[in-house]
Amino acid sequence: MTQSRVAPASGEARTQVGIVGAGPAGLVLAKLLSRAGVDAVVLESRSRAYVEQRVRAGVLEAPTVELLREAGVADRLDREGMPHQGISLRFAEDTAAPQTDHRIDFADLVGRGIVVYGQQEVVKDLIADRVDGSGGGGALEFEVSDVAVHDIATDAPSITYTAADGSPRTLRCDVVAGCDGFHGVCRDAFPEGTRRIAERIYPFGWLGVLARAAPTQDELVYSNHDRGFALYSMRSPEVTRLYLQVPADCNAGDWSPARIWDELDTRLACEGFTMNTGEFLEEPSVTGMRSMVAEPMRHRRLFLAGDAAHIVPPTGAKGMNLAIADVRVLAEALASFFSSGSETGLDEYSPTCLRRVWRAEHFSWWMTSMMHRFDDSDPNGDAFGRALQLSQLRYTATSRAAATSLAENYVGLRHGSV
Repeated sequence: MTQSRVAPASGEARTQVGIVGAGPAGLVLAKLLSRAGVDAVVLESRSRAYVEQRVRAGVLEAPTVELLREAGVADRLDREGMPHQGISLRFAEDTAAPQTDHRIDFADLVGRGIVVYGQQEVVKDLIADRVDGSGGGGALEFEVSDVAVHDIATDAPSITYTAADGSPRTLRCDVVAGCDGFHGVCRDAFPEGTRRIAERIYPFGWLGVLARAAPTQDELVYSNHDRGFALYSMRSPEVTRLYLQVPADCNAGDWSPARIWDELDTRLACEGFTMNTGEFLEEPSVTGMRSMVAEPMRHRRLFLAGDAAHIVPPTGAKGMNLAIADVRVLAEALASFFSSGSETGLDEYSPTCLRRVWRAEHFSWWMTSMMHRFDDSDPNGDAFGRALQLSQLRYTATSRAAATSLAENYVGLRHGSV
């Protein structure tokens, strides 16, 4: 474990930026700050093995790939990532008709694509660069606990925590970056009355499986079936990632492997489609579906980024990409602040990020609403709502303008464009 700059006698350390959380947001921020000559310490509550193995998102937008290349941490991504130039929307015109594929050609529509490369692989690359490599290095502590932030309304905030060896520590800094996710401590450190939360909970979740089975599709498939949504995706040439829409209170233990494969076969059925099956590489689990935005994303010297500030349903593949977009803006603002003393970028951080956040929230809501089946008791699930949904699917699949809008949002809006 790499240790922070702690004086053993005092249990105190000093840095310019204290980063809470070693997910994509915290690690990319640390890398960008290192390249700008800004010192940072990263604190993570989990072990290195845990954060490198937890399976999360797998789609990298074009701007995310470009940023990782610019930062010098994309060598393995370029070797092992799976470039995709489109996705398929799969649906039936009516209940009596078979499902058909409608490909959205990103390359033709917007001239760019995506890369499938697991979030845990991005995290591995960034940790190796910081801890094991020669990419600038810097302090990174795993398995810390009892994290708390203090004095964020002053010019001298601090972070207290318990190190992995059980010793109490204090990290004094100029700025705190809360990259500690939805369940972290930083969002709740905002004083009462200074933060607003907008939230929407969806009445379903995703049952996800990771299988040792070679993909039979070249690109992701989003299927709107009478029995519910299904997503066919992949993580490597040998591993498939699949999801089924299930009720929000679904118990993954009620689904046997045979039942999962049968349901995937049913919901993804299409002429010419075949599915390889294989052993599950992890226990199936259910992910809840929600949207959340915390505004503002800054209180004085505390800045939120990634899931600490916003959550999107995974349908639009925005979560990790939005986190990295946040810290790109934050890194530029902090570099300017520490080099010139200008706080202009810091003042503009929250409104700049929130414009992109709400664009991503809308796109993710739109994809979720278009692709999932809603209960009959929901206004989106009655006959009128279903007819509207099919109309939107047809329009998106047949209109170049509608398909271009989907493609532009899916592959990622360019930095500074919103």
